[in-house]
Amino acid sequence: MNDFIHLFQYTFFQNALYASLLISILSAIIGTYIVARKSVFISGGITHASFGGIGIAYYLGLNPFFGAAVFAILTGTGIEWISNKGKMREDSAIAILWSLGMALGIIFVFLTPGYAPNLMSFLFGSILSVGIVDVYTMLALTLLIAAFFLIYYRPILFSAFDAEFSKINGMKVAFFRYAMAILVALSIVVSIRAMGIILVLSLFTIPQTTAMLYTHQFRKIVGLSIVFGLAGSIFGLFAAYAMNIPSGATIIFSLTLQYLILKGIHLIQLRMMQSA
Repeated sequence: MNDFIHLFQYTFFQNALYASLLISILSAIIGTYIVARKSVFISGGITHASFGGIGIAYYLGLNPFFGAAVFAILTGTGIEWISNKGKMREDSAIAILWSLGMALGIIFVFLTPGYAPNLMSFLFGSILSVGIVDVYTMLALTLLIAAFFLIYYRPILFSAFDAEFSKINGMKVAFFRYAMAILVALSIVVSIRAMGIILVLSLFTIPQTTAMLYTHQFRKIVGLSIVFGLAGSIFGLFAAYAMNIPSGATIIFSLTLQYLILKGIHLIQLRMMQSA
């Protein structure tokens, strides 16, 4: 027990806790939007396509996360444009951009002169290596997204779920959809530092799916997702330390285990109510 208490003395662990809290809030807001709009596959395309930006940035000697952000935004807005114009099936466009981004990332990383960077940190992340700059970046984006949702809550929901009705009533549907595509892309990129490309999408879907066991109201899903996301992240951090295993994978496993346990309890309660 003392070993766990001593962990709080270390800056790297404090940063990991701050990152867990901020990503839980960030993923709760954006993830609820993603799940409610049924656009998880789109987000998967954005996540994996961003690897192309990482590879190109490495090749050009730029910050890899800057390249990821540019690629993620281009992919998110590109998919939104394709879905609006209808010149290609949306799932086909996502599959092409998904595969193209990963392929470009691998090619440019290995074309980069000198020592090839370790791809594991981008694919699987490391929340324990998050620095204070990363924490401030997450904080700034979380505040921006929270403010955007508070100001434009109803237009965001209406434009997402009933675009035609929103257009008839004069709402700027295109603006809100493209704005959300950009915010989803940026949220994914800042979370990659902690969770990695392979795992980050789970953080935007599992807590929300767990929350939906208890409610289908958007605001309540966000609130419960923060609680479930933070609880799973903290448990995963301690479990990773105790077992000396990768923190990102342990957090996702914790979130999945949390969902399965609560789903099982939920099913038992339903059967008891039906038999009563």
